[in-house]
Amino acid sequence: MAGPKPAKRVIIVGAGISGLAAAYDLAKAGVAATVFDKQPRAGGVIETRTSEGCSLECGPDSFLAVKPEAVALIKELGFGDEVIGSNDHQRTTYILKHGRLVPLPEGVMMIVPSRVMPMVKTSLVGWGTKIRMGMEYFRKPGASVGDRSVADFVTDHFGSETLDYLAEPLLSGVYGGDPAQLSIASVLPRFVEMEKKYGSLVKGVLAGRNARPKKPGEKKPGQAPAPLFQTLKTGLGKLVDTLASHAEIAHAQVDAIERAGSEEGSGYRVRVSGEWVIADHVILACPAWAAGQLVSGIDAKLGEQLSAIDYSSSVTLSLIYKANEFDGRRAGFGFLVPKKERQRLAACTFVGTKFSYRVPDDRIALRCFFGGIGDAGILDESDDAIVAMAREELQRILSLRAAPISTVISRWPRSMAQYTVGHGQRLTEIRQRVSSINGLHLAGNAYEGIGISDCIRTGRAAAKAIIAAE
Repeated sequence: MAGPKPAKRVIIVGAGISGLAAAYDLAKAGVAATVFDKQPRAGGVIETRTSEGCSLECGPDSFLAVKPEAVALIKELGFGDEVIGSNDHQRTTYILKHGRLVPLPEGVMMIVPSRVMPMVKTSLVGWGTKIRMGMEYFRKPGASVGDRSVADFVTDHFGSETLDYLAEPLLSGVYGGDPAQLSIASVLPRFVEMEKKYGSLVKGVLAGRNARPKKPGEKKPGQAPAPLFQTLKTGLGKLVDTLASHAEIAHAQVDAIERAGSEEGSGYRVRVSGEWVIADHVILACPAWAAGQLVSGIDAKLGEQLSAIDYSSSVTLSLIYKANEFDGRRAGFGFLVPKKERQRLAACTFVGTKFSYRVPDDRIALRCFFGGIGDAGILDESDDAIVAMAREELQRILSLRAAPISTVISRWPRSMAQYTVGHGQRLTEIRQRVSSINGLHLAGNAYEGIGISDCIRTGRAAAKAIIAAE
C-alpha cells in the first residue's frame, strides 16, 4: 500500500507583489513555500514612506479600478474599507507644449477623442490634426496587418502631432517607453480590436460607450462616475507588508537553478548564496532578464527569449513644501512632459490633489519622475543633482521658487518591462517552452500587463497551478 504523497516544496524567486501573492495563496493551501529576494525589504517596486506627515509612494501610487484583482486581494486580507479612489472631480492632467501647460482635453481615451468641443477648443493640437481626427471617424476596416509599433499605429490614424503630444507622454508615464519600439498589440490591444471591427478608433470608442451594458453596482444617472484609480489610504506599502507577514521570506541571492535529477518531474536544485536548496516547483517572480539568466542552464532558448524582454529604469523624487510657502502654479493632478519638450523631468504629480489622506492641509507634495528607456543615465546622478534638476524644471514650468522642506528619492534600475514589437509572438514561444518544463512557473510584469492587478493575477495563477498539480 502506497504511503502519503510527500508535501510539495516551492521556491519563489522575487518578493515583489507577484511573488508575495503567490506565496499567500500557497500558504492558505498549506503548501510550503520560501520566497528569496536579494533586496533587504519585501515589496519590489511597491514601497510607501512617510515624511512631514505625508504618505509617499516610491513606486506605483495606485491601480486601475477596472481591473479587480488588487481590490479582491485587499478585501481577502481584511482591509477593503481602506481602499479609496482618485479625486476625479479634480482630475485635470496637463501636457507641456512650447513651454506652456495645456490641459488634456476632456473625453480623450489615451489617443482617441470621444467629445467634439473639447478637441475643437484645445491648443494641444493644431487644426490639421483636429480635422484629421474628425475624418478618422469615416475610416473603414482594412486588411489585417501584423504587429506594429505604437508610433506607426497612432500616426496612421491621427498623425504625428497626436503621437508627440498625446501618445508619447501618456505612454511614457506608464511604461517609460518609446512608442517607436512598443507593440500596439501588447500595449493597447483594445484599439487593435476596434480597428479590426470598425476601422475608425473614434467610431469604436463611441460604439463601445453607447452599447456597453450596465453592470451590477454601476453608477446610476446623477451619480458621480467611478474613479479611474484606486489605492489605500495610508499607502500601498500596507498591501505588500501584510502579504509578507503571511510568507516565509529569506533575503538572499538566488545564483542558479538546475534540475535535481535526469528524470522529468524530479524537481530542482536552487543555489542560494552558495548553498543548494531542493524544490519541486519554482516560481520565477523576478524581472524577465533575471529569470532568463537563471533558466539558461535548463533551457538555453527560453533563457534567450526571457532576456530579450527589455526594461526601462526610473527615479522618483518626492518634494514636500509648506503650503503657505508654495509659490508655484497649481496644476490639477499634475503634468506630463513630451519627449519633444523634455530636458530630464518626464512627469510630476500633485499627490494631495490626486488622492485624499496622503498629504496634510499645511503641506504640498510633488512627485517627480525621471528616466525611461532613453534616460537610464539618471541612475548615475547624485541625489543632490536630481533635486537640483527637479527644482530648476519646476521653476521653469510652474514658476515654483520655494525650497522643499523634505525630499525622498527612490531608484528603480531595469524595473519596468517594455512590450516591444513582437512581444505577443515572443510570449507565445515562452509559454510553449515553460509548459514543457514541469514545475517551472513565471509571474510578474514582463508578460501580460504591467499593473499591480496584472502582477497579482500572474502570481496567483502560478500558485493555483502548483496547488492543482499532482
